[in-house]
Parts: sequence; C-alpha cells; structure tokens
Amino acid sequence: MKNLRRVVITGMGAITPIGNSVDEFWENVKKETVGIGPLTKFDTTDFSAKVAAEVKNFDAKDYMDFKSARRMDDFCRYAVAATKEALEDSKLDLDKEDRSRIGTSVGCGIGSLQWVEKEYEKILAGKPNRVNVLLVPTIISNMAAGNVAIAYGLEGKCIDVVTACATGSNSIGEAYRSIQIGETDMMVTGGTEGAISKSGVAGFSSLSALTKETDPKKACCPFDKNRSGFVMGEGAAVVVLEELEHAKKRGAKIYAELVGYGATCDAYHITSPKEDGSGAAKAMSLAIEEAGITPDKVDYVNAHGTSTHHNDLFETRAIKLTFKEHAYKLKVNSTKSMVGHMLGAAGAIEFITCIKSINDRFIHRTVGFNEAEEEMDLDYSKEAVSDIDINYAISNSLGFGGHNASLLVKKYEND
Repeated sequence: MKNLRRVVITGMGAITPIGNSVDEFWENVKKETVGIGPLTKFDTTDFSAKVAAEVKNFDAKDYMDFKSARRMDDFCRYAVAATKEALEDSKLDLDKEDRSRIGTSVGCGIGSLQWVEKEYEKILAGKPNRVNVLLVPTIISNMAAGNVAIAYGLEGKCIDVVTACATGSNSIGEAYRSIQIGETDMMVTGGTEGAISKSGVAGFSSLSALTKETDPKKACCPFDKNRSGFVMGEGAAVVVLEELEHAKKRGAKIYAELVGYGATCDAYHITSPKEDGSGAAKAMSLAIEEAGITPDKVDYVNAHGTSTHHNDLFETRAIKLTFKEHAYKLKVNSTKSMVGHMLGAAGAIEFITCIKSINDRFIHRTVGFNEAEEEMDLDYSKEAVSDIDINYAISNSLGFGGHNASLLVKKYEND
C-alpha cells in the first residue's frame, strides 16, 4: 500500500489479572507471576471449571466518578480505567487537540453476561416490569467504546469490533487503518472483557474448551503436551495510536511503530481453526507484506497460544507455513500462560507485550510449558531471554467464527 500515513504507539494502559497498570503487569510478567486462582465470582460446586484469571484489587472509583461507575458493568469499567492510564501515558493535552480527529476503537467479545443473568431472574419470577432500566445499555458490547469516548470527549470515529477472541487485535488493526487513510489523527484502541460468570463458564465448559485442572501452575500450559484447555481471564488493554508527524510535532514519546495488519477468515468451522493453519498463516503474511519486509526479518511471535489442543497445534502449523525454515529461529511464547485468556482483551494485552518486549529487549517464558509433542517443535520460550534485539514482532489472535488477526510491530528509530 502506498501513500499511507505512518502510525506509532504513544500511550499504553492495562487492567489485568497480574497488575492494574502496564508497569505492574510487565514487572509481574518478568517475575513469571501466574494470575490464575480459584474462581471467586460464584459458587463453582456444580461446575467442572474451578479456576479463572480474575482482576484483583480493582476499584472503579480510582479511575472515574462513582455515578459513572454505577452505570457500567466490569467490561466498561476496565476499558475506561485502561484508557485513563493510556492517555496519561501519552501526555496528550486534550484541550489543545481537535477532538473530532481523535477516535475510539475499543472492542469487547461478549459484553455483560452477569447483568443478563441477574435481570433474567426477575423475568422468570414473573416480574418483567422490574427489569433494570439500564439493562440494554449495560450489556451491549459497544458500550465499552461508547463510555470511553464519553469519558474523554473523543468525537472522532467510534467503533466496536466484535470478532470473539480476535477482538482486541482487530480493534487495533482497524484503528490503524483509520489513521493510515486520514480519517483520524489519533485513535484510542484496544479490547476489554469481564465475562467470568455462570453462563460464560458453563458455556465454554460445554464446548470442552476450559481446563478442569485446579492447580494454577498447571491450568494454562500453552504448547505443552499436557495442555487441557484454556482459563477464562478478564481485564482490558488500551493503546494510543497516533499519526507519526502528529506525534513528532507535539514531542510525544514513541514506543514503537505499527507497520502491518493482516485479517482473514478460515471460513471453515465455528469454533475450530483451520487444521492446516492456512488462514492464520495468510493473516501473518499479509501483515509482513504490508510492512515491506521478508518473513526472515521477524524475530518474535506472541502466539494466540490458548492451551487448547487444536489452537496450539494448528497455530504451530500456521507459523511453519508462514516462515518456513525461519520458524525454527523465531522466539514464540504465550502471555496467556500468566493472565489466562482475556477474550476480547487478549489481543490488546499481547500487543502491549510485544511493545514492551521490543523496548526492554526481553522475551518472557511461556510459563507452564515443559515438554512438547510431535509436530510441536518450535522454540516456545521454555526460558525467558534477556538482552535480545527485537526489530519486528508479530502478535496473533484467532477467534471463534474463523477470525484471524495479526499485528506487526517494529522497533521505532527516530528518523
């Protein structure tokens, strides 16, 4: 693609199971902290899944006024909180900006299942007239983007991309496109989720997608031969994307450059990735082609890596299909080994992980990975690596419905 504007990252924010800021999250990543533990949001006696990666010590009043917080469910609260950190990190003075040129692209994969459960009990009890007046505006997934835009007066393009577990990556990718073609100069973008609920856990369990393991250290072990399903997580991750010249003009700190975005569909199955990995491979290839580089220039892949049999095997095939022999020189890891599967927020927190990895020259261990199986023969980061030059990193996300999204991040060099 020619004559497209360059896009850089100038701010980051996060609410995660291992930290309620980017710095806290990253320090715990380096310590290999596992944010998985006994599920506390409801009684799991009758449920096969007993653990989750829950956000801890989060108080919405630390990020917004009490009245606003009451009108939101967790997925919106997390998004607004992560946005607050990202905007503060960007040092952006909103009063000096044209807010109609600042857009929002914050996706959520599910929305609020908790409110649906709570209010539906009133209907079952024969009291439909007692259903909360805020039910609909609280449960619909676009309200994360809406509440973020309202909280900060962002009047530009405002969208909610919903592509299941690829939501965070697609949200960032579409924000990137918006800046590239000149629709906006800046985008507040990322993903959020807060769906650890009875119906969410029961539903994923019925698909045999969630692990039944109760030991937090063994529950999520991507690429390991003993992997047994994913762990539900929650939280939000938001970044500020900005047109390069706009960022330079205001003297912004630039963390990295987003140089490629690939999005495809397997068109194969509602829950299983394509077995040969070709759909995910095409997404990676498109991102690499857009960046104008060859596959051998990529140093690191932050994999979708859910710890399910199908995903980890088929994503491995996708990496091999994309990179050929270079696949064996790549560092591959899964951040989900520590934060679980944050669903709509997964791609966004893994995008931040790529940026931090580039800046700190550090690739974290895939915690829980000990022994691979046949076909699973890549370097899945059994140990952390420090002092490693990373010029290009890819973040992969795959979602139910066959959605594949890849983001290619480049080390920024002042030019």
